[in-house]
Parts: sequence; C-alpha cells; structure tokens
Amino acid sequence: MKFRFAAAAMATTLFVGMVSAQTPQPIPAPAPAAAAPATVATPPAPVPSVSKAWILMDYATGQVLAGENVHAQLAPASITKVMTSYVIAAEVKNGKVRPDDQVMMSERAWREGGAGTDGSYSGFPVNQTARLEDMEKGMAIQSGNDAAIALAEHVAGSEEAFASLMNSYAAKIGMKNSHFVNAHGLSAPGHQTTAYDLALLGRAMVRDYPETYAYNKVKEFTVGSITQPNRNLLLWRDASVDGIKTGHTSEAGYCLMSSAQRGDQRLIAVVLGGASEKQRADDSLALLNWGFRFFETHRMYEPGKAVADHKVWKGQADTVQLGVAQPLLVSVPRGRYNDLKPSIDVPKTLEAPFTAGQPIGTLKVTLDGKVVAQAPLVAVAAVEEAGFFKRLWHSFLMWWESE
Repeated sequence: MKFRFAAAAMATTLFVGMVSAQTPQPIPAPAPAAAAPATVATPPAPVPSVSKAWILMDYATGQVLAGENVHAQLAPASITKVMTSYVIAAEVKNGKVRPDDQVMMSERAWREGGAGTDGSYSGFPVNQTARLEDMEKGMAIQSGNDAAIALAEHVAGSEEAFASLMNSYAAKIGMKNSHFVNAHGLSAPGHQTTAYDLALLGRAMVRDYPETYAYNKVKEFTVGSITQPNRNLLLWRDASVDGIKTGHTSEAGYCLMSSAQRGDQRLIAVVLGGASEKQRADDSLALLNWGFRFFETHRMYEPGKAVADHKVWKGQADTVQLGVAQPLLVSVPRGRYNDLKPSIDVPKTLEAPFTAGQPIGTLKVTLDGKVVAQAPLVAVAAVEEAGFFKRLWHSFLMWWESE
C-alpha cells in the first residue's frame, strides 16, 4: 500500500462559496504521485474455473476489485466457523466468557460433530472439558464441527441461541444477506450467506480480533494423540497468506475464504462452489496475485486537515473548514492515482453555528466517472454564532441574494 498524505496539498484555503447540493463542486486533484510510468488497461481478473460465486476485496477500503454473483445467497459450509470465531472473540472481549473457561464436549456436540460423523472433527473426548482457547483452535485449525457445537453451547447455552447471536453480530458487520442457523456450517434450511458478506466478515475478523484471526494461519493442531493439518493449502504455497478458512459440503461444493498481506496491502478473496481442494486454492491464489499486481491503495485525506473552505452566514467566522472524520483511503489500478477526481457536495446555504466534527456534506472521489470512495464532510473546527447585528445584516444579504 502506498500511502499518499495529500490532504495538506489539497486546497486548504480554497473558497468554495455557494454550491448546490445537487451539483458536486470539484476541488483540486490530489498532489501528484511520483511520476508514474505509462500504464495499460488493467487485465480482467482470473475467473475461477468452477464456482458459484467469487469476490476479491481490498481490506483497507472495502472496495470490491472484482467478483461474480457476489450477492447470491449460498451455503457457506465450514466458512461458517469464521462467524462463530467472531462471536466468541466478541463475547470474550465483552467479559461474557474467558479464554481459560472449561468447555464441555457434550453428548450432542460429540454425536452431531464428532469422529462418528462424515464431517471434520477436533477429537476432544466426549463428556470431558478443555480450555475455551484450545477448543477454538480445534475449530479454526482442524475445522472441528464438534468443537463448534461445544463452544456454541458454552457461550449461549444452546447452539440455537448461539445462532441468534451470530445473526446479531452479522447485522452489525453489515452482512445484509446472511442468515445462520448453526455454528459449524453443515447444510441446513435457511443457513446461507454471500461472497460479499463473507468478505466483509473476513475484513471484520482481521480488524477487530487479530489475535483470534491468527489461529487461522497455524498449519496443524494436536488434540490428545491426534494431529490434524489446516485444510487451507495456501498456507504452504505462499508465505503472505495468513488465513482464513476452508469449507466443503455436497451442497456448498469446495469453498475458500483467503487473505494475504504483502507489505502494507491486504486483500481478501472468497471462492464458493469450487470443484476440489486444489482448484479452490489455485483460483484463490490467482485472484490474490492479480489484485496485488494490478491495484494499489492510497491514503488521500487525513482527519483534522481542511479539504476546502465554505462560506458561512451568521457566524463569527465567515467560512468553515471542511474535512473528513476518518482517513479516506482509495484503491485504484496501479498508475491511476493521478487520474482521481475529488469533489464536494454541500448544501447551498450554511448558517452558523457549527460544532467541530458536525457533518455538513459529502466528499466523493471518482475515477473514469465512477465513484471509488466517499466520506462525510465535517467541520474541522467550530464556528460560533455571530452577534445580533451581524446576524441581522446577513439575514438581509441572504434575502437580497435570493431575490
């Protein structure tokens, strides 16, 4: 990721004046990057040879770099366990459970997800306990269905109650087209999600709970006398890959949610409905390589720095500085940073007072006419209301200009 701290060079003294909320006002382009070499059109993404849906997302910005059927609702198989991990990590952070809690491998967990089933299992003995942290590793690394059920029962009392927690946290993440009915991912009516939602989940997992996320890069885990490998083949193929989760059922096919970091840039890929373990790994790595080769992420604006000034009526100051509340990042094809076109969209008339951080408008960044990033514009500093006579005078001027 090549960060460009362009805000200081971005017309901090620009007077925007009276602009229409319906017509975004252009502002000076970001400070040019170092002279970029001549570029050619970005080649199309390598489409997975067999899939029901796939996506490649930039972690820093959440931008979709490529994908097909990204909002199709599909069975996620064991990628479900990433949602289970997220809920457990959140409940640990909230003090509801602890990493050293003793979790019971219940009869139900062992019967429905243990070694006697056709699915993956962790091997923790039935009717015995293990530390929550160890049980989590058995779920994340070995993809143990039994561990997922036992953890769900420990956290929420039952797997059904835990599924309700999963859906609540999914909504907070923004997973609008997902619904979970179990903690492990074996096919069940109504248990579905999308490639886009899973990419959002992967992004949230890395951002919110990096320590729990780190379990996903461990290559093998031992329970008792049984050592099982992580099923994510990319962990052995590419050192930049550090997760996230595989999945397979007859309904879902072979699925893989993967993530890799090279330098400061991280990408997340999701391939659903593949034909084999090898194919899902090959296609996922091809997507990651394509993304790293042809895209870069820039940090365009910093919070607290003025992007533009705008006229203010009835204020002690005659203008308000506009900026962003959070860093504004954008992902673009390599060599296209200098082609970005930022603009601001603000109300026609602004009247004081304004508090620092108060939303006032929108900053949009386009490339080839397409919006690639946007953020709320806020007041960088407060503008206090003027005295009586200035307010009276401005009321007259506003009436005069409206005639």
